[in-house]
Amino acid sequence: MMAACETVRGFWDRLLGRCVRNFPCLSDRARRSSLGLKVVLVLLHVVYVGVLYLLDTDLIRKTREMPWCMAAYLLLVLATLVQYFITAFSCPGYVIDAMAAGNEMHTTHVNSSRNSMQHASRNGTLISSLNNSQLGRINPRMNSSYWLKLVMELYPPGSSSRSWTCLYCNLIQPPRAKHCHDCNKCVLQFDHHCVWLGTCIGKGNHCRFWWYIFAETVVCIWSGVLYISFLRSDLMNVWWKIMIVVVLLIGLSLCFIFLLLLLLFHTFLVLTNQTTYELVRRRRIPYLRGIPERVRPFSKGICWNLYNFCCSFDSIYNLEAVPTLEELEERARPYTCTDICTCRCF
Repeated sequence: MMAACETVRGFWDRLLGRCVRNFPCLSDRARRSSLGLKVVLVLLHVVYVGVLYLLDTDLIRKTREMPWCMAAYLLLVLATLVQYFITAFSCPGYVIDAMAAGNEMHTTHVNSSRNSMQHASRNGTLISSLNNSQLGRINPRMNSSYWLKLVMELYPPGSSSRSWTCLYCNLIQPPRAKHCHDCNKCVLQFDHHCVWLGTCIGKGNHCRFWWYIFAETVVCIWSGVLYISFLRSDLMNVWWKIMIVVVLLIGLSLCFIFLLLLLLFHTFLVLTNQTTYELVRRRRIPYLRGIPERVRPFSKGICWNLYNFCCSFDSIYNLEAVPTLEELEERARPYTCTDICTCRCF
């Protein structure tokens, strides 16, 4: 028995070593587990759809009679898988990229200002407002100082810069950013790290993540209806077929409950412009500690929150400032009938 186990282990090690040599990306254990989860998720979709067509002969007849109905179901499953991979390989928005984008915009602005001043000097215009110290400030290499100045404007006056600095990346974090230990990067508007996707959910892909769980929930509902109709049909006269369908239906029900709760939870986060991290760890975030629990500091009303989440074409590197004390007091005020009529709460 021990010899057989050693043989199997040796074969597995040789196979894994060959795969690592051919595919260097598999040398990372986290990437291997992420790839394995992606394969498992695709196989689950294939199994649930394949079992229906293998066992339910009446479903094949319905497909021939109403091809549009089953074509829509298969297209939905395919679109869900495509949305899964789009979300998994999308960028959540990293602080280091926002820093690079901000510095690039700053450099572009400085260069355009310098070109306009050179053009003005050629025309004989005397510019005395630019001295040597100001010329030193527009050096593009001074990235950290410009980024610090940009982030300082986003925090309330008197905030300590020590709480903004990431202990792992040593980067200045803007509001709503957090370091992800799985990705080893600071993420803008960090929500959580999704194990099934193998990536963080942040400002850049939260909308894609919401649409993915919405599509997955619809697929679960549609598949459950097909499985229940198959279970109630006259074709269920063999015990092993009943066992397979019941086991798959139980697993489908558990997935549906989880996805529905997740969808409702993230819908609430979208409507209130919050993240999972901000909601769960609110007392650990320095600039949110003194704000009452019932106040949503970054909410701009349901309509504006939905627009910014779904329809806004702004760059993901546009940073959001912490609201001032006056804005927080305004948002803490209870809604009245006038506020509802004027859409203040929306």
